[in-house]
Amino acid sequence: MPDNRRFTIRFGCAFLPAVLLFAAPAIAEPTPVTVRVISQDAKFVGDSTGGAQVILRDAESGRILAEGITAGGTGNTDRIMQSTGRSPLRATDDAAAFHATLDLVRPTLVELEVKGALGRPGSAVKVTAQRWMMPGVPMTTGDGWSIELPGLAVTPTVSIAPEGLRITAKVEPMCGCPLTPGGLWDAADYEVEASLWHDAHQDRKSKLAFVSSPGGFAGTLPLPTTGRYTLILFARNTLTGSSGLGRVEVQVP
Repeated sequence: MPDNRRFTIRFGCAFLPAVLLFAAPAIAEPTPVTVRVISQDAKFVGDSTGGAQVILRDAESGRILAEGITAGGTGNTDRIMQSTGRSPLRATDDAAAFHATLDLVRPTLVELEVKGALGRPGSAVKVTAQRWMMPGVPMTTGDGWSIELPGLAVTPTVSIAPEGLRITAKVEPMCGCPLTPGGLWDAADYEVEASLWHDAHQDRKSKLAFVSSPGGFAGTLPLPTTGRYTLILFARNTLTGSSGLGRVEVQVP
């Protein structure tokens, strides 16, 4: 009668390395990614306006894979603003970017969250996007993972004078590019409206006029009655629809 015990032991030992191989944990592969944030109808968001916050997450688990801030210059004006065709390459080496290396063990749906411009917190907006990434396959080709940041940055100031509220505002794309008369970002294409709000009701409003380069607008509002108000400055590009908002609290004595 054959000894089945010996066969069973030998059979099990022969397959033990294979079992251990398949049971071993997956090894993460370094996967480089470059993120660039470009302002709507303008240039890259970088040091001049505080950069943009970048968070890369596993879209399924929510786990943060990398985070940081874009750093660098706004890029080459002619290359960006005169680019044409499908997916033009707009970035130069000095253009603001965030570089990271993700440790991926499997095909991963990555969510990109961007908020900026950080140096203009009153006007900052957030955008998100998703892409599939494979372990070891870089996401650095061309401009990398490029995402558009819409809107305008509006920085308001206000003072109380006998004739009313003196209001000034600096308006710029999120990259800080200059609004000037007849320039690439023509001041004539932008309008700014100041409105005064009290308890969720609009009290009064007035258009501001362009008064100085770059992006300087100014005007006055008649003094309201005593109380605390919120002054809203709303800026809009009349050609593209890009818009932004700034606000400041005002105490009228």
